[in-house]
Amino acid sequence: MKLIVGLGNPGRQYGSSRHNVGFMCVDHLAKRWGIKVSERRKYAVLGQGEVGGTPVVLAKPRTFMNRSGEGIKYLLARFHAHLEDLVVIYDDMDLPLGTVRLRARGSSAGQQGMASIIATVVSQDFPRMRVGIGKPDDPANWIEYVLSPFTREERPVLRDVLTRVGDGVDCLLREGIDVAMNRYN
Repeated sequence: MKLIVGLGNPGRQYGSSRHNVGFMCVDHLAKRWGIKVSERRKYAVLGQGEVGGTPVVLAKPRTFMNRSGEGIKYLLARFHAHLEDLVVIYDDMDLPLGTVRLRARGSSAGQQGMASIIATVVSQDFPRMRVGIGKPDDPANWIEYVLSPFTREERPVLRDVLTRVGDGVDCLLREGIDVAMNRYN
């Protein structure tokens, strides 16, 4: 079983923000695989299906980004999943817009959602896919930047990255994380 979780912030005001690219990726995977993500639980909205013989849960935590660990803890317990069954997809300002990086483990690198998850599960040893959103030069503008929507010029790059994330997760399910990292990083 694979538990694929996209990080973001709940609420319509954040729906198209850069910080919600994890949610966008889960929505793309749901459409791609025909999995309806509509089961509302206290800590997550989720959908279940099967991809190439692998049972899959797609989920979006209902907590704000900096409390993502609560949603992950709930999902791991609910599905009796292990950390190696988890794949977290989230935005990364340190990567250029459109860049995708798949890792088997690692630190939060300052991303607050990942810091919350790592603190909650007391481990860095779980797969994750970082999606580059770029960042402005002035750190004073970082919060405004991540909470703003992608621009019209950025949307074609976003469409391409959603496809590459889907291809990367498909590969991870079929061939494992090592092959997926070699092919999609």
